[in-house]
Amino acid sequence: MSGRHRADDPLPWDEAAGPLVRPYAVTGGRTRSTETRLDMISTVVASRREADTSRLQPEHLAILRLCRSPMSVAEVAARLDLPVTVVKVLLGDLVTQGFVLARAPVTVTDRPEMTLLQAVLDGIRRL
Repeated sequence: MSGRHRADDPLPWDEAAGPLVRPYAVTGGRTRSTETRLDMISTVVASRREADTSRLQPEHLAILRLCRSPMSVAEVAARLDLPVTVVKVLLGDLVTQGFVLARAPVTVTDRPEMTLLQAVLDGIRRL
């Protein structure tokens, strides 16, 4: 056996598990983004920045195409059929390079108070 894969041979991975080495290769062995902390529910969107994308990997380009509209990290991972950890690393690369903007999820403490919302509503009604 030569170790080479022929086109008519079965795939060199388990169909159910998928390609097990590929995510490791895509991220260069990294398991975390060094610059950016993203949650599964962080919202990401491609920036309007025009730049040279010729050095990006195909997975980076696929993310940029998906992120033309805002979506969560989990949704990007699901649409690309890649593990969330891999997508977080790739998105971190894109955020660092300025191709993607990321927003942390809104927490309960970030919500405006009910009294403030009521005051705004009362002000609108008076108009």
